Amino acid sequence: MAYQQSFEVTSRGRGTSEITAEVARMVRASGITTGLANVFVQHTSCSVVLTENADPSVRRDLETLAARWAPDGDAAYQHDNEGDDDMAAHGRNILAGASLSIPVGDGGLRLGTWQGIYLWEHRTISHRRRVVVTVIG
Repeated sequence: MAYQQSFEVTSRGRGTSEITAEVARMVRASGITTGLANVFVQHTSCSVVLTENADPSVRRDLETLAARWAPDGDAAYQHDNEGDDDMAAHGRNILAGASLSIPVGDGGLRLGTWQGIYLWEHRTISHRRRVVVTVIG
């Protein structure tokens, strides 16, 4: 059995937006009690990540790490059509990923105590992002 639904997130620019509740709602709506939920973002300059949801400094520190891995405005970048953050955002997407797989049990997400699902915007300005949730069981 498979179930698929999508939703939009409007980011505030670079940073994270928690989407755990919306993904959990879709998993419950699927009626699937045991299986796997795939969360996929249909864009190449943002990511979906599973990270700590208790201490927001973790997500701020992830921004610091990402700035080291893929800095904005590097003179070596050839792709900068949409600004200094363009190529860095694509690089961060490759490093952080565009999808997650999360176990489903008892009709819900089997997340750990301190885990949350986030859309991680890599661009510096606000964007509308589409997230697809597929539940298979």
